[in-house]
Amino acid sequence: MKILVTGGAGYVGSHTVEALVSEGHDVVVFDDLSLGHKDAVDPKAKLVEGDLLDREVVLELFSNNKFDAVMHFAAKSLVGESMEKPLLYLGGNILAATNIFEGMVESGVKKFILSSTANLFSSPKSLPISESAEIVPGSPYGESKYIIERELSWLDKILGIKYATLRYFNAAGASPSGRIGEDHRPETHLIPVVLSVALGKKDKLVVNGNDYDTPDGTCVRDYVHVSDLAQAHILALGALEKESKVYNLGSGKGYSNLEVIKMVEEVASKKVRYEFGPRRAGDPAKLVASSDKIKKELGWNPKYALKEIIETSYRWYKGHPEGYKK
Repeated sequence: MKILVTGGAGYVGSHTVEALVSEGHDVVVFDDLSLGHKDAVDPKAKLVEGDLLDREVVLELFSNNKFDAVMHFAAKSLVGESMEKPLLYLGGNILAATNIFEGMVESGVKKFILSSTANLFSSPKSLPISESAEIVPGSPYGESKYIIERELSWLDKILGIKYATLRYFNAAGASPSGRIGEDHRPETHLIPVVLSVALGKKDKLVVNGNDYDTPDGTCVRDYVHVSDLAQAHILALGALEKESKVYNLGSGKGYSNLEVIKMVEEVASKKVRYEFGPRRAGDPAKLVASSDKIKKELGWNPKYALKEIIETSYRWYKGHPEGYKK
C-alpha cells in the first residue's frame, strides 16, 4: 500500500514508518520538522516537508499522490502546555486533522488511523480502562483528540471512511534496531528524563506530585513499547475493510513514577537523584489500559515489559548522547 504518515519524523510516527517500510509498504512522510527529526525518517520513505495547517499545501499533497491510507501522528501533544495554551490545541490539532480529511475526501482515500490518547480518560471509574469507559478529557489536548474522533465517526456514517482510533497510554522505549529512539525538545516524558539523570546529563529529576491517591503517592501510568504500538497500527490498518475500530493500547499494568525510577537505577546500575515538586495540571492519579479488545480481535501481543522498554531506551541514549543530529 501507499501510505501517508503525518508526523512520521516524530517519535511514534518514525517507529511506525520503520515497521511499515520493513513490511514493504510505500511510505510518504509529511512533517513540518518543528518537533520531528530528519534523521528519524527511514531512508526508504519519502519525506515531504510542510505544514498541515496550510490547507492548500495539504490538498496539493493529496492531488499529487494516490494514497491508499493515512496514518495521522502529527499533533501538539503536551498536556501541561495545553492547559496553558488551549487554543494551540483546540485550534491547531483540529484544523490539521480537518485539512487532512478534506484531502482524503477530494482524492477518495477511505482508510485512516488516528494516533489518539489516554488523556480522554481523566476520571476513570475503574481500572484497567476499557474502550467503553466514559470519556472525560483531562485537558485541551485530550479534548482535541476527542473532537477528531467525533469527526471521524461522522465521516464514516456519511462518506464511508473507515478509521481506527488507537488510544495509547504512555509510549516508551526505542527501536530494537538501535537506529531510532526518543528525542523530544524539550523532553517531558518520564523515562528519558530519568535516564538523562542516570547518564549525568541532568543533575536531578523533579517528580510532579507525591500526594496522589496511589500506593507511594506518585502518578501511576501504563507504559507500552513504541515498537509494539507500531505493530498495533499495522494490524489496525489491515482490519479496516468492513468497519471502523476503536482500541485502547497498553500493557494492562501500571507503574508509579518511583517504580520507574527504581527500574532505571537497576538497568543503568546508577542512583538517580530526584526531589518532589508540585502536581502538573491535568494529570490524573492512575491511568492503566485494558487492551483485551485488540488482543482478541486482531491478535496484538505486546512483546516488551517495563524493564525491556527501559533497556532499549538506555541503549539508544548511550549511542546517541546528543540525540538526533538533525
